[in-house]
Amino acid sequence: MAKPPKRLDKNNTALVVIDIQKLFQPLIHEMDIVVANSSRLIRFSDRLCMPVLMTEHYSQKLGATVSVLSDLVPRVEPIEKISFSCTGDHIFMSKLKATHREQVILCGIESHVCVYQTARDLLEDGYQVVVAADAVSSRQVSNRNLGLAYMRDIGVQIMTTEMIFFELLRIAKTDDFNAVADILKENPHPGRKLPETTVRKTGARNP
Repeated sequence: MAKPPKRLDKNNTALVVIDIQKLFQPLIHEMDIVVANSSRLIRFSDRLCMPVLMTEHYSQKLGATVSVLSDLVPRVEPIEKISFSCTGDHIFMSKLKATHREQVILCGIESHVCVYQTARDLLEDGYQVVVAADAVSSRQVSNRNLGLAYMRDIGVQIMTTEMIFFELLRIAKTDDFNAVADILKENPHPGRKLPETTVRKTGARNP
């Protein structure tokens, strides 16, 4: 049995939000879920002082990052790119290297194009790469699913948003846990929260 990858460490992890842009909103399968979980990832990362990078693919034609996400971290300027892989842009790579993080979480669109190519190239560059499966998608479900399957085949870790959260936290009732407890309570479907009994079982406290 292969040795499992290193656990995610908040002090060694960065989040990359890939191309969640306005023009894609009506086109992407379950885009509302992608945006909701990406929002959770951004807020979680920001509160735990984990670096957040955002990219936009040819924004002149595809529009800016949806404001519900960009407004969460206004100090983070989206990186304009024309390469499908984020690593093809020297500004992106310069900013990623400046974080001094070796573990990278990816969310965004599309699963089988920019997310996949970025994940593959980061792996080749020696990064440990995690894709949040419920925070990525494509226009067609088949492309989303095959993109995720192929990334897993080549060594990318495929996890859910909450798997990522709890692996980074490790322990309940710490300062970090309390800082993000409200995010943990959120249901991935926008506008709904987990029942209070479920929240109590995880150890989360009311904000």
